[in-house]
Amino acid sequence: MASETVAPIFECTLCGDCCKGYGGTVISDTDAQRIAEYLDIPLELFLKEYCIRSGSRRMLNQQASGYCTFWDKKCKIHPVKPNMCRAWPFIKSILIDVANWRIMAGSCPGMRTDVEEERICQETRRSIKRQLRER
Repeated sequence: MASETVAPIFECTLCGDCCKGYGGTVISDTDAQRIAEYLDIPLELFLKEYCIRSGSRRMLNQQASGYCTFWDKKCKIHPVKPNMCRAWPFIKSILIDVANWRIMAGSCPGMRTDVEEERICQETRRSIKRQLRER
């Protein structure tokens, strides 16, 4: 009996829509260190030139267009992109209310909406667990 291939519920189209607006990109200390090393600049310079503070959180600057400072028709730091970006679209808010998936899919062409809510939640849980192991 041949196994049936199940289509993924998300396939990145590299459109960059997730790199625009939506409250900005929060970065951890580890993210900041990785990006600074990738750019081959001192951490202090990276923080000064590419980040802002929003309350207690550090975020990447945004261009006037609303895109992340590192977006230029593609992500300029893709190999070391922040955990928040790596997680997309499998984020905790999906587990709080699965309707968030469909809302996010309105601006992300890579997200399928023709799947059952339970599958969306299962794949989100699985992805979050994997993200936690990889940190």
